Amino acid sequence: MEDEVDRLVAAWRRERPDLDVDPLEVLSRVSRLARHLDRARRLAFAEHQLEPWEFDVLTALRRAGTPYQLSPGQLLTQTLVTSGTMTNRIDRLAKKGLVERLPDPSDRRGVLVRLTGTGQERADQALAGLLDQERAILAELSRAQRAELAALLRQLTAPFDNIPG
Repeated sequence: MEDEVDRLVAAWRRERPDLDVDPLEVLSRVSRLARHLDRARRLAFAEHQLEPWEFDVLTALRRAGTPYQLSPGQLLTQTLVTSGTMTNRIDRLAKKGLVERLPDPSDRRGVLVRLTGTGQERADQALAGLLDQERAILAELSRAQRAELAALLRQLTAPFDNIPG
């Protein structure tokens, strides 16, 4: 079965036979898949009245385990945003009643961000919806193919995820 990348690569091979366009075979598909995943995720989150960034913060807290709280710094590390952006996000989530700020008992000047019951419920429901969407996207692959693809993608992403600093 031919896809849009096959047509794109064929056109570049015709127009620029002097270039090795093999990387496009993989990375253009990854890029296109990322766009499709973004759409599917936005749909899954919208069904639970969440924006993607809200899901990211709520699920970081949910994954932390009981009592579902992290410092703003820990949230920064997990969501890869600036401190100003995180402060804004925490403010907005607190207004919606999805998180609350608590004093950090180990640091008089610090705060902890804790998931509320409503926030936990919303995160759990959105995660279930997301997994339904993602299972549908992967339905054409066998379990072994999914494992092989995950391993290959890990080889590509691990160096980026392990850059110091």
